[in-house]
Parts: sequence; structure tokens; C-alpha cells
Amino acid sequence: MRRQFLSLLALSTALVAVPAAAQDKLTIYTYESLTAEWGPGPVVKKNFEEICNCTVDFVAVADGVALLNRVKLEGKSTSADIVLGLDTNLTHEAKETGLFAPHGISLDKVDVPGGWSDDTFVPFDYGYFAIIQDTEAFSTPYKSLKDLVDGYPEQKIVIQDPRTSTPGLGLLLWVKAVYGDKASEAWENLSLRVLTVTPGWSEAYSLFTSGEAPMVLSYTTSPAYHEINEDSTRYKAMAFEEGHYLQVEVAAATTKGAENPLTKQFLEFMTGPGFQDAIPETNWMFPAGETSGPLNPAFDRAVKPAKTLAFSPEEIAANRDAWIREWLDVMSR
Repeated sequence: MRRQFLSLLALSTALVAVPAAAQDKLTIYTYESLTAEWGPGPVVKKNFEEICNCTVDFVAVADGVALLNRVKLEGKSTSADIVLGLDTNLTHEAKETGLFAPHGISLDKVDVPGGWSDDTFVPFDYGYFAIIQDTEAFSTPYKSLKDLVDGYPEQKIVIQDPRTSTPGLGLLLWVKAVYGDKASEAWENLSLRVLTVTPGWSEAYSLFTSGEAPMVLSYTTSPAYHEINEDSTRYKAMAFEEGHYLQVEVAAATTKGAENPLTKQFLEFMTGPGFQDAIPETNWMFPAGETSGPLNPAFDRAVKPAKTLAFSPEEIAANRDAWIREWLDVMSR
């Protein structure tokens, strides 16, 4: 009888433990600035854990391109249930890996420029790339990308690596969109002004705010951080007459994660206020879903591009390697 009782106890424990282990934890791969103590990660984690009765485990890498590279390297054996931090410049390539599953959620709350209908990737924020100027270092802003490219080599800029960073890739595409076949010549001129190339956004912006360079590649919304948190208008985004390149950041379930009920629950949660309220004043981007109230007026003062620039995900996937080789050829001279 005792043996039978112990066998039944072991069986019932196994039946309870296996689903619990599979369903009480959600593993999300993302980028470092999102999980920083000042980023949206801690707020999002707290808000979702309060409704899911689960644990959210964020695993961070330097930036969005590095994120895709890691998932591709791990393949089907990845620990990620969700990958959060790719963007529309990577979605076609990501989908072609076969490592991501349809989200199966309503997109009614999603609101991004141009609309959204993708069945795999769900937007969580968006913004426009910009060159941020330290007005205490120089007062007259550049009015175009051409002015920046052909400007004084003494006025340095910090940029990010397009092989690891989505802003770095964004600048690569921005230059290609404006210069086309003459992008290599533009990079040759701009390279004279580049102080350094960092793996991700965080390192670049830290160098900029510490005074290492008077310019950095970031977003039109970045000055809102300084206005709201520091009551400062020292740092400004320069408005370029050729237009600014759009970035829409997205999340998606891995094929492994699709088997975890928490995955779909999180993606649905991501489009609502529990997630979206955290985006403007922690990730310093525009929300891509429903918020509980209006944004701080500082966001109304962000540069509004005269023209929105963007390649299709398919065109980027077909040309990204060649365009990066073109960039590398110039920057390694």
C-alpha cells in the first residue's frame, strides 16, 4: 500500500510539475537598453507578472541585429519564447529562418505609420532616426544629410555598427536611400567625422553625453528624455530636408515559444497600456499601441520629418550583406 501510495504521489507530482515548469516562465530575448534599470523592461516585467502569475526572464544582447544573429545561431534549440527588439529592416530575413511562428492575436490596438498587417511580427514602438547635436559644442544645426556628410571633420560623430545594431543599420539604409549608387562616396566623406563605431546604441549615447563627441546617431525623440528628466534643451535633433528613416520595432514568438500559452498572452498584453505606457518615457520612442493617456508635450516638439524614408523588408534582405560590405570597405580603410 505504501509503495502504491508513493507511486501515485510521484506520478501526480510529475503531472503537476511538468506543465508548471513549462507554463510559469516566459523567456524573452531583447536588447540591453530595454532591460536597463531606466528602460521599460523592469516596468513591463512587473506589470505582466502581476496578471500572468508567472516569471518573466529577460535575456539581453547589445542591440537588435545581434539579437537576430543569436537566435539564428541557436536555431531550434533557442531558449527564447519571444524575441523583442528586431525591426522592420530585419523582419523578412527573420521570417525566412523559419524560427518564428504566427502570432495569432488581434492587431486592432496597433498604430504605426503606414498601418500594420504582418501575421508574425507585432510592433511595440516606432521612431525616426536622427543626428542629435550638443548645442553647447556648436550652435548651428545641419539642415541636411548632405551637409552632415560634407561637414567639418573636426566635428565628430559617434555611430553604431550596422552588423550588430538596428540604429547602425538604420543609418546605413538612410545613407543608401538618399545617395543610392553614390553611398560609398558619402561614407568616405562621413568616415572622416566618425569618432568611433560602437556595437550598440547605449555605448554610443553614453560617449555623446559624456562629451566625447558633439553628435550621435539616435532618434528624433531622444531630446524628450533630457527635457523631461533633466529640464534641459541642450541636446537637439537636427531636421534633414531629405527626410528621416523610419524604424518600427517588433516582437515575435519563436516556434518553441508558440507552445507556451504565456507567449500569446504577452504579445496581446504588449499592444495595451500595461506595456505601451512604459514606452515613451523609458524607451524614448513613440508607442505602437494603446496607451492610457496622452504623451508628454515634449514629444510634440520632436522633429517631424518632411519625408519618411524606408526600404521594404524584402529589398533590405536582398541587399543588406552587399550594403554592409560596401560600408566595411570604406570604414576599414
